Amino acid sequence: MSKSKSKQGRQEQGIRITREEVESAFNFFDVAGRGVLRPKDLKARLSAFYPNMTNKEYRFLISEPNFTVDTLWNLLENNNITNFDPVKEAFKVYDPQDTGYVDSDVLRGIMSRMGYGELTKEDMEVLVKTADVDGDGKISLDDFRNMLNFNKYPSNDDKAPMGAGLDDQE
Repeated sequence: MSKSKSKQGRQEQGIRITREEVESAFNFFDVAGRGVLRPKDLKARLSAFYPNMTNKEYRFLISEPNFTVDTLWNLLENNNITNFDPVKEAFKVYDPQDTGYVDSDVLRGIMSRMGYGELTKEDMEVLVKTADVDGDGKISLDDFRNMLNFNKYPSNDDKAPMGAGLDDQE
């Protein structure tokens, strides 16, 4: 994350994104490879995480008939996003009741909608054990952060600290 000065002169955390990152995100949603996003493209990618989102909500997000990567870039270019923790926001999908831990039923549903089938109790135990860094039997936000950062370093890089690159935000 980069730092930016606010009008009062104090430092605020903000996120600076590159054109390459915007193009990568756009390409993820452009499932048909047309170079133009449609509401159904968002639905194809997001419905596993947001199964109750309506077609009207998808149309609201992509209201322009010619929503291209340039459209997305122009929306984000001058947008100053501060005090935003994308990992914490992503975690909310798995913890909709704000308990501080991944909800097993939500995780099971997401995995099923992503095409992994119905997970058994044993499957869930393996998932939790794999992600549960602190060993408390649950997946917390910190466990989730560690899981997302796990592949940031090559496997032969034993100098990379556990949890490297994590921000101390909550």
